Amino acid sequence: MENKEIIVTGSPHVTSQRTTQRVMLEVILALIPAFACGVWIFGWRSLSIAAVTIIACVLTEYICSRFMLGRRDTIKDCTAILSGLLLAMTLPSSIPLPLAFIGGVFAIGVGKMAFGGTGQNIFNPALVGRVFLLISFPVEMTTWPLPLSPDGLTGATLLSAMKESGVDAASIDIYQIAIGKMGGSLGEVGAIALVAGWIYLTIRRIIRLIIPLSIIASVVILAIATSNNIAIELLSGGMLLGAFFMATDYVTSPMTTKGMIIYGVLIGIITFAIRHYGSYPEGISFAILIMNGCTPLINKLTRPRLFGERRGGK
Repeated sequence: MENKEIIVTGSPHVTSQRTTQRVMLEVILALIPAFACGVWIFGWRSLSIAAVTIIACVLTEYICSRFMLGRRDTIKDCTAILSGLLLAMTLPSSIPLPLAFIGGVFAIGVGKMAFGGTGQNIFNPALVGRVFLLISFPVEMTTWPLPLSPDGLTGATLLSAMKESGVDAASIDIYQIAIGKMGGSLGEVGAIALVAGWIYLTIRRIIRLIIPLSIIASVVILAIATSNNIAIELLSGGMLLGAFFMATDYVTSPMTTKGMIIYGVLIGIITFAIRHYGSYPEGISFAILIMNGCTPLINKLTRPRLFGERRGGK
């Protein structure tokens, strides 16, 4: 009998060519059309904001990994680049570049590296950076340039106008919203491109349908129940960007199917509640961060029972 070497290893035993770097690059690719829409709507300064936030995120991760955690080459997985791009897409194109840099440093330094780095953070880093800037610099974070304005004019976002000025939903042109002709952040104005990116990631099996559809379904049901315009609820603000690209983050979202449904539905409910009954006109960022914090509990409550395990876990 021929002698063959037997190799004994621990799990997992299933290998795949899908690395963290490859997944992050695919998500970045899916975001490019929506970001390009933001550049077209708000001008070339949008590129400077993205460059600053990405540099801030990558530099912060490198410094923290190399000199604080004693690790090397962690920036090669491209997670910091993705966080920087997502952060830029949540910002107004008029934000001062130093503030964009501070947001990137806070996003990675506090939102990610303080928890131990990639795969260990509880909250989505880009949203941590955005909420920090919103709370610390509310004026700069709520100054929204008007779309396709060569003179740099600013105005309220659609949600702000409806909430604070009483703009009637019936007077709003849904087609104009769909093609991005409205004030907002860089990632709010490319609804069609965001949907295309979501479809791409779904086909590539990078993300699952459960979380985005749970968020959208809960918002639609609440909009119908309260006689609000469904199209405005979905196409305005950061709803699509948050549902497709932030709530679906592997690290900060639940692992089980039941947990994903609970997670998505509650994000939709919290977002709708903040929009219509809170002080802020937009609530998707807060909703995702709140549910990020609940993810460990959701995982614990929805984990499947082990084969052979007695009831009660004994």
